[in-house]
Amino acid sequence: MIPHDHENHTHNLAEQQDKYHQALDLYNLHLHDEIVQEEVKKILAAKKQENDTNEVKRFLFSTIEITSLRVTDSEDSILKLTEKFNDFVDKNPNFPHPAAICIYPRFAKVVSQSLEADGVEVTSVCGGFPSSQTFPEVKIAEASLALRDGATEIDTVIPVGFQLMEDYEQVADEISELKETVGEEGTLKVILETGALQTAVNIKKAAIIAMYSGADFIKTSTGKIEPGATPDAVYVMCQAIKEYYDKTHRKVGIKIAGGVRTTDQAISYYTIVKEVLGKEWLYPEFFRIGASQLANNLLSDISGKKVNFF
Repeated sequence: MIPHDHENHTHNLAEQQDKYHQALDLYNLHLHDEIVQEEVKKILAAKKQENDTNEVKRFLFSTIEITSLRVTDSEDSILKLTEKFNDFVDKNPNFPHPAAICIYPRFAKVVSQSLEADGVEVTSVCGGFPSSQTFPEVKIAEASLALRDGATEIDTVIPVGFQLMEDYEQVADEISELKETVGEEGTLKVILETGALQTAVNIKKAAIIAMYSGADFIKTSTGKIEPGATPDAVYVMCQAIKEYYDKTHRKVGIKIAGGVRTTDQAISYYTIVKEVLGKEWLYPEFFRIGASQLANNLLSDISGKKVNFF
């Protein structure tokens, strides 16, 4: 005989899972990868060229998160990066500055204490980055410590394995607990790791669960696996954000990271976001790109000469 309390637990678990399946049922999940590819090609063929302007490139520069997530990072190297950032802002008062500096949690204090530019976020990757394969309690503790040390934004990876096995309750609980830790004043960016999710349907489901659970941004990739960001994945994520906004009136941002290096790539992503979500998403509050090399390439293309500042 099955114990009564076990029956209740099983019933409650089924109810929780039904709740997330019911939420997903509200969205268009009849997606085919080939059709997504064709839609993206159409958008880029029709609209990309008109966005190849210095005005757009300057805007794209303002969305960049200058990022250092290397095994060789140290307090000295991160301090030098922050001082370089300060130097750029000081020497270019009439040029937009990047949106954030993104670092591992142990360096949040270094950045927050040495950053001089106003309006720049301190972004920390937390929660067992990049694999997310640690205990939820460790994820909360890591985010809490980064916030204590001055981080204003937390980037965390969904537990991809749970997402793929459709244990949406586990995924949602981890995200919602992290959002509670970050609070309303902070920003939680949830990395879907689209290269591991692989299909348009899987990407859209993960985007919906993340937003449903409190994500302020959804982000493509850690940059630690291949493929990273792709135009197709960004298109699907933008569609999910649009449908979610239509149902809830809550604006969720999009961060594109993972192999974004060239101005041409950045303009492609800009075009997709603009065409699917509209101009009201074209602000650093809702649109970010995580890519340090892109900063140099944009500066080079804008100035017409080779720049290797960051």
